[in-house]
Amino acid sequence: MTAVFSCPTCSRPVPMDGERRPSSFPFCSARCRDRDFGTWIAGGYAVAGLELGAEPAAGEDQPLGRRFDRDRP
Repeated sequence: MTAVFSCPTCSRPVPMDGERRPSSFPFCSARCRDRDFGTWIAGGYAVAGLELGAEPAAGEDQPLGRRFDRDRP
């Protein structure tokens, strides 16, 4: 039995193992891989967090970078 993965772009089934596994894995095709890359380049994906320069509200955890900055002289 061949394990199957869903393409992150179009949700088509993509074989995960053996000779049937595409060179564009985990995408079903180079087209889907390129569409995903284009979304990254255009800023379509983002990691949730505070805007640059914004301070957290009272009682909220500070972003990871700021947590280490206060230990520096």
